Amino acid sequence: MKNSWVAEQNVIIRTAVSDSKVAAGKIYIREQFGQFQRLRRRLNSLLLAAFVLLPLLRYQGQQAILIDVARQRMDIFGLSLFPQDLLILALLFMLAAFVLFFVSKRYGRVWCGYTCPQTIWTLMFNWIERRVEGTHHQSQVLDRQTWSHQKVTRKLLKHLLWAMLSLLTALAFMAYFVPSDALYQGVVGFELSPLITGWVAFFTLCTYLNAGFLREKMCTHACPYSRFQAALFDASTKLVAYDAIRGESRGPRKRNTPKATGLGDCVDCKLCVQVCPVGIDIRDGLQYDCINCGLCVDACDATMARFNYPKGLIRYARQATPVKANRLNLGYALTILLTLSAMVYWGISRNTFEVNLLRDRQALYRINTAGKVENTYLLKTLNKSQQVRNYKVSVDNNPNFSIRSSQVFSVKPGEYQLTALPVSYQGTPQSTKQTIAFTVVDLQSGETLNRTSSFYSGTGAW
Repeated sequence: MKNSWVAEQNVIIRTAVSDSKVAAGKIYIREQFGQFQRLRRRLNSLLLAAFVLLPLLRYQGQQAILIDVARQRMDIFGLSLFPQDLLILALLFMLAAFVLFFVSKRYGRVWCGYTCPQTIWTLMFNWIERRVEGTHHQSQVLDRQTWSHQKVTRKLLKHLLWAMLSLLTALAFMAYFVPSDALYQGVVGFELSPLITGWVAFFTLCTYLNAGFLREKMCTHACPYSRFQAALFDASTKLVAYDAIRGESRGPRKRNTPKATGLGDCVDCKLCVQVCPVGIDIRDGLQYDCINCGLCVDACDATMARFNYPKGLIRYARQATPVKANRLNLGYALTILLTLSAMVYWGISRNTFEVNLLRDRQALYRINTAGKVENTYLLKTLNKSQQVRNYKVSVDNNPNFSIRSSQVFSVKPGEYQLTALPVSYQGTPQSTKQTIAFTVVDLQSGETLNRTSSFYSGTGAW
């Protein structure tokens, strides 16, 4: 039995946008309300709040999330990541990609329509435009008018608000890379360094141009996801679709009057086109430009309600019932599970410090004042935690090796420390080259790292 949401014969696949206003230039987006838009606005509000507030959170007296490019370090709620820890970021991106592929396979470009920053900022800029210039029709009329005091005032106000929102966006983004307290204090006191000022200005300009002018062009031409999505879709993918059998032939009519013979339910109000952020007509069939935002669904449902017609003339629908859905879902589930397992394994096996051992290359060996053969080693220790740690180094493989310096040292959080280790051989060496094994222990956590090197004595040492 076929699912009632299946639109097997009603979805037309098109690769070109037929709507002339896309090619003509600016798209005037009509505001729309409805169940899908309420969901989108609530989700967007949550994402925006997270974007702005996360850099303001404090953890153990420090900024909870901070990407320090100069020190090549990323702090995330007490976890410090360095370049050698980038495997976890690769695994995280892989996990996000697999989840995105799975969602796109089932529901199309819902990421683009509901959570993509491009869509969020485009609709925020459009909201400002509607508040300043009026409805989308009034914006069109205003743009066609000759320049006047009223037009200049409205345009300046709109672009000023766009610039302010762009500046706030740039500051919120830079707060992930610069300590937020220093960043915002520097803004208030006009004390930002030229470098940070330049980056803030750059991201402000990018946001202003992208959300204010590029808008749908980013979705239809620049975004790579819109290009490879066709490889993810199949007949079982749930997409926004127009029921052509029920809607055609379309035509205008009056409310509360019988439908004329030969007319379908589509009243040709064109609201589905006016609310579309990318300016397509969903009635022309499925197009790769469609971002599955549901704006046309809400607009059409509102029109159907006014004419007392059943809703769903435009709806989320499948072209065919999925046949191998369970097998496909199992494949995605296993892939996601394997990625999660790799992330857990990385977290369990990760050390809170790292050490590198180097021999002093100025001399293979020397005879110290006590007449013993001595080699010097350099121990480079990285404290990857966010607390001061104490470490102890020792030589374990031969009791004749003796370290002639303090074996316990401290390293500040997130810093490298270079420690000189002069090692002498107590007694007469039995060979000119021996293996020496060092053990470094974190005295707080008990973690242990082992490193080996060579001890040289030379023919003149005995």
